Amino acid sequence: MFESLGNLVAYQWLGLSPQGPAGAAVQFFVMDVTKIFTLLVVVIYVMGLLRALLSPEKVRDFVRGRPKWLARGLAITLGAVTPFCSCSSVPLFIGFVEAGIPLSITFSFLIASPMINEVAAVILVTILGWQLAALYVLAGMTVAWIGGVAMGWFRPERWVEEYVWKIHMGEVARAAPDTSLVGRHRYALREVKEIVGRIWKWVVFGVAVGALFHGFVPEAWVSEHLGGDDWYTVPLAVLVGIPLYSNATGVIPIAEAMLGKGVALGTVLALMMSIAALSLPEMLILRKVIRWPALALYAGVLAVAFTLVGWGFNLIA
Repeated sequence: MFESLGNLVAYQWLGLSPQGPAGAAVQFFVMDVTKIFTLLVVVIYVMGLLRALLSPEKVRDFVRGRPKWLARGLAITLGAVTPFCSCSSVPLFIGFVEAGIPLSITFSFLIASPMINEVAAVILVTILGWQLAALYVLAGMTVAWIGGVAMGWFRPERWVEEYVWKIHMGEVARAAPDTSLVGRHRYALREVKEIVGRIWKWVVFGVAVGALFHGFVPEAWVSEHLGGDDWYTVPLAVLVGIPLYSNATGVIPIAEAMLGKGVALGTVLALMMSIAALSLPEMLILRKVIRWPALALYAGVLAVAFTLVGWGFNLIA
């Protein structure tokens, strides 16, 4: 259905040639925009019905007081199923610190939350297949676990801004949630409006970049510069992804176009992770919470982890 709509707009309404770069780019853009936004609305609404009682405070309280290994696993799992982007995860980061949860576990959540979520997983399965979706989720959870442990080795608590320790969250009384079907329906609609309203521009941007790459970048150039086993392609992809702020959903069309042109799997995964979890806006917001040494350490740990993931998958592939 989505491919047919793309063909209709590009080749019949606009009269573009299927063999031309402009036709291929427009067809890709229309097909992916309609597909991704349809999936976004449906998946966010369904998950909103199920997640009506899951507040950031409950996420925090659920992790607090558990054994460290279990707390880390819960933090990563909750990060993967909560709809927090890299920037909206930071307030919850403060709540974790105030609740006395070890900072290494908090960093595991902070890594997993923007990089993995159920919406992105469903779209990945639909567009790129369950194998790549499973690889991405598994790699993301592994990076979140190892990255949090690595951060803990350096005792990052000493680099948290002093005011964070003085914040007392949860003191304001909150109204009891409406657990009726109507209440859950209203919550799900709010989730759709809020999340789609927050990320739609990044999805459109990601699809546009993917469409341009799909239509105008020759396969021969891609094969020569990005499709081989050259060691530098993976760290280069990580560096390129840092200024390109998006989320796991918005970066999927770019990955789709790159894989379609023959870019190595590990290089694509490294780029996806870098864009989703290691972005300049997140760094600027995190700077309000942690000092420069912790920020540099966080960025360095993730950059190394993403590079190792990329190299590993390129070797396997």
